[in-house]
Amino acid sequence: MVRRVASCILPVLLLLFAALAAPAASSRALDAPSAPELLGRVVTLTTAEMAGRGSGTAGGDRAARQIADWLADAGLRPAGDAGTFFQPFALATDMRLGTGTLLETVTPVFASFEVGRQWMPHGGSVRGEATGEIVFVGYGVSAPGHDDYAGLDAHDKIVLLLAGAPPHLAPIGASRLEKLILARTRGAAAALLVGDALPKLDATSTPVGLVSGVVNTATADALLASTGRTIAGLRAAIAARRQPVSLATGVTARVRIALEPETRQASNVIGLLPGADPALAGEAVVVAAHYDHLGVAKGVTYPGADDNASGTAVVVSLAHAFGRAAAVAPPARTLVFALFSGEELGLLGSAHYVRHPVVPLARTVAMLNFDQVGRMRDRRLQVGGVDSGTGLRVMLDRAAATSGVELTLRGTPYAPSDHTRFYEGGVPVLFFYTGTHRDYHAPTDTADRINAEGMARVAAIGQSVIERLAQRSPAPAYAKIPRDSPTARRAPNGTAFLGVASHSQGEDGVRLDSVAPDSAAARAGLLAGDVLVRFAGSSIESFDELRTALRDRRPGDTVRLVYIREGAVHETSTTLGE
Repeated sequence: MVRRVASCILPVLLLLFAALAAPAASSRALDAPSAPELLGRVVTLTTAEMAGRGSGTAGGDRAARQIADWLADAGLRPAGDAGTFFQPFALATDMRLGTGTLLETVTPVFASFEVGRQWMPHGGSVRGEATGEIVFVGYGVSAPGHDDYAGLDAHDKIVLLLAGAPPHLAPIGASRLEKLILARTRGAAAALLVGDALPKLDATSTPVGLVSGVVNTATADALLASTGRTIAGLRAAIAARRQPVSLATGVTARVRIALEPETRQASNVIGLLPGADPALAGEAVVVAAHYDHLGVAKGVTYPGADDNASGTAVVVSLAHAFGRAAAVAPPARTLVFALFSGEELGLLGSAHYVRHPVVPLARTVAMLNFDQVGRMRDRRLQVGGVDSGTGLRVMLDRAAATSGVELTLRGTPYAPSDHTRFYEGGVPVLFFYTGTHRDYHAPTDTADRINAEGMARVAAIGQSVIERLAQRSPAPAYAKIPRDSPTARRAPNGTAFLGVASHSQGEDGVRLDSVAPDSAAARAGLLAGDVLVRFAGSSIESFDELRTALRDRRPGDTVRLVYIREGAVHETSTTLGE
């Protein structure tokens, strides 16, 4: 009798034990990404073949294919366009050379110059033709005590001018754009800038309303041949005299610019892990990072190990962790793993996703963004946006309780990274970030400097938060935080703050991607799309130069700004904030 009862009870006890053990089995199935796995992905994304993963480049496309392969290996469903992992979008409309582009001398002798080898149009040049006498106008600058156009009629002429500034005026500088603007205001029909190298069309794309291009030194010497002067000799004369050396050449030339628009594309890479709960599967948690970086500039490759191969590695590895666990413990809510391109060009990929989401934003309960998470120091991790949704702050505290990581939680969701697009669309966000460093946007941001153990800690915390969001009901309620609220205000640090963001890496002025409300830039009237060319009396040709100039200023300083908007030059002043 006893044996018979025991035999009946035993299966029940086994079933009960299995049921009680199921959560532990699920937890064991969801193994956090390891440091070697994470570092291996960073190394792969920063190889020479990836060429810095520039958006719209062969290296960027190669990285996208690698990421798609990783998501497929994780068992995710393709969630891009046409049944693929890829969600393509337009980056920009570039210009390419069209038929009929030419530079030739007409008198006293005919000579033709090969485009792409001896000269190159500017990408922002007016499309059309100009014929006129070539006049050499030195460096093409006008400053107190030095005017290269003094005593020389440039009206309807083709001006030939040197890059840079005269040695004695070097501190104030002179950008390409400023030279072209001055040439236009002096009535020139066209401008040819003498440069050591011929730039690509997309590196000179800011329009200033003038037929223009670059010639190399040999071509410039050929244009000057009838005068008996050379570029080297003219440079030396200007340096020695510390005065303009300008002259009419008597040579008539023709410049014809034919450019054709060409749309450049990149792709987001998106995989989906469907939810299993009938009541919650229609909702989604987006786990994201941008995979693009700066590519190659002037022959130098920017690997972007921390920015943002690190975040990409974390997201892909989390996709593998949840994919492996799905057979045992599928998430209640759908998980969308999204890797964006175009972040470095102005959050373009995430903006496209927000317009074309895999799961509607109204049913996206949260977005987690991992950007620069590869340089953890002293086991410290910053997480922004914790006040953008109810319960997120408590969720982070619990996720990190046993991690050995010291969290710095920031309420504000505002930061120059992809989560901003989601927050603007009404989605609560979390922004994981281990801090900036001197290798930011530099060729030295390499895989050997990555803290893989720190990345593993970030991934573990992120995984814990995703588990809670994927299973928790109800979802975090979106909280609207005004940009000027105390939680969104920039922390005072005693440094000057202009309030602009730019992801451009060229040397064609600083094209503004965004202007912070109520900032010094906003008070000056600057808008997204403007091109800043001069700051506090000095020429500014890149965002790095602007950052350097700001380091020499203090909050409360009043500065003059010169910028271009739709080909017109504007000048204003503003008082820098903190």
